[in-house]
Amino acid sequence: MSTVPIGRDATALRAAIVAGEHTVLEVVEAYLARTQQIDDELHAYLVVDGEGARRRARELDAALAAGESPGPLFGVPVALKANMCLEGMEINCGSRVLQGYRPPYTATFVARLLAAGAVPLGMTGMDEFAMGSSGENTPFDTPRNPWDLSRTAGGSSTGSAVAVAADMVPIALGSDTGGSVRQPAAFCGIYGMKPTYGRVSRYGLVAFGSSLDQVSPFARSVRDLELVLSVISGHDEADSTSLPLPPFESQPSREPGRLLGVRIGLPKEYFSDDLDSEVRDACNAALATLEEAGAELVPVELPHTKYAIPTYYVVATAEASSNLARYDGVAYGQRRDGSGGLQEMFAATRQAGFGDEVKRRILLGTYVLSAGYYDAWYGKALKVRTLLRRDFEQAFESVDLIAGPTTPTPPFRVGEKSSDALAMYLSDILTVPASLAGLPALSLPAGFATAEDGARLPVGLQLIGPRLAEASILRAATALESNTALHEHRAPAYAVEASR
Repeated sequence: MSTVPIGRDATALRAAIVAGEHTVLEVVEAYLARTQQIDDELHAYLVVDGEGARRRARELDAALAAGESPGPLFGVPVALKANMCLEGMEINCGSRVLQGYRPPYTATFVARLLAAGAVPLGMTGMDEFAMGSSGENTPFDTPRNPWDLSRTAGGSSTGSAVAVAADMVPIALGSDTGGSVRQPAAFCGIYGMKPTYGRVSRYGLVAFGSSLDQVSPFARSVRDLELVLSVISGHDEADSTSLPLPPFESQPSREPGRLLGVRIGLPKEYFSDDLDSEVRDACNAALATLEEAGAELVPVELPHTKYAIPTYYVVATAEASSNLARYDGVAYGQRRDGSGGLQEMFAATRQAGFGDEVKRRILLGTYVLSAGYYDAWYGKALKVRTLLRRDFEQAFESVDLIAGPTTPTPPFRVGEKSSDALAMYLSDILTVPASLAGLPALSLPAGFATAEDGARLPVGLQLIGPRLAEASILRAATALESNTALHEHRAPAYAVEASR
C-alpha cells in the first residue's frame, strides 16, 4: 500500500480504496493525522471520534475483503455539523445548554451516509443553534478561515467549511437556514449547495427555523456534490416536510464545458453599489466564463430583495422561539438550579446555557408571535415571503438560472462585526432570498479579492435555480469548473497537492 495522498476529492478517494490502492483504515488514519496536525490553529472540530472512526474503518475493510459490494461513499471520511444526530456522539449545537448531550438515535441523512459507506470523523464547530454568520456566536473556539487566520470562515456551518477547505475531510455536511452553508463555502473557496426545501430529510437535524432549514453538503468538486446529494436525498416518512420524491440523480452532460441555450439572469439588486468592487470583479469574470461556454446573460429584477433580511429575521426568529422552548433543563443537556421552583430553574438554565445572540432571537421571535403583534409582524412577514417567492417565479419565466455574488464582501475579520448585529445580519443579504423561497442554490469558487494586507481571499458566485432544478445548477457549475482552475486553489498555509 502507498501513502494516502490527502487532497483527493471523495469520488477519486473511493475509487482508490475499491481498487485496493489503500485500505479504509489507512485513509482514516491519514485524515485523523492531518486533523491533529492543523486543527489546533483552525478549530474546525468540536468533537473528533478517532476510535469510532478506526473501528468503522476496520469493519468496512473486512466487509470489502469478504466480497461485499462497496457503497458510493465507501471509506470516505466525512464531517458532520454539531446539530446532526449520530447515536452516541455528542452534539452540543455550539451551546452550553446542550453540552454533553448524546442523542439516542441517528438522523436519516446520517444513516444514509453510513449505508453508503462513509466514515464520520467528528462534529464540527458552529454558531450556537446555527444562529450566526461568522462562527463567533459560541462559548467554544471560533473556527478560523484557513486562507487568513485573522478572518472568519463564515457561519453558521463554520467548522464543516473549514474542514473541507483545509483538506481535513473530502466532504462535510452543514445546515443552511439563511445562507449557513453557502456563505462559509464562499469565504473558504469551496462548493456549498442548499437543496430545494424538502429534498433532504430534516429528521435528526436539531431545528432552528423549521420552514427554512436544509441539510446541505460541502465539497471540493461538483461531482462530489452530486454524489453526496444522491446519497442523502429522497423521501423520508419520518419528516412530514420531506418531498415525495426518489433520491436525486445526476444528469451528466455530453459536453460538460458547454452551456449552449442556457439563460442566466443577473438581478440588478444583487449587483448594487453596496457590493465590494473586488467581489463584483471576480463574479463578473466567472460570469464571462459561463458566457464563453455558451450561456446567455440576461438582466432580471427581484424587486422585493430589500425586504428579505427583515422578513427572514421575523420568520426565522418566530420559529426559533418555538423550537428552542424545549431547552429548559428537564429533558436535554445542562440544568441549573434556581432559587425557587420550576420556573426559576427554567430561567436559570436558559440564562446560563444560551448565548447573547440566541437570547436576542428568542426574545424577538416571542415578541412577533405575541398577542397584538402577530398580524403586524409575523403575518406581514409571511405575506412578504410570498412576494419574494413570486419575484423568483416571474424571473424564471424568462431565464433558467439566476446568478450573483454569494456575499457582498470578502471574508471579514473575526470581531469586526460581532458588536453590530445588523451589520452581521446583512452579511446574508444575498443568500436569504433563496432560503425564504425554498429554492436550490449553490455557492462555487469565483475568484479572489486582495485584502489591505495583501492576503488573497476567496470570492463565491451563487447560482439559484427553480424548485427541484439542482441538476441545472450543477450543470452550470460543471461548466465553470471545466473552464477554470478556481476549485483547485488551496489556502496557502494549509495547501496540499490535489490529486484526482
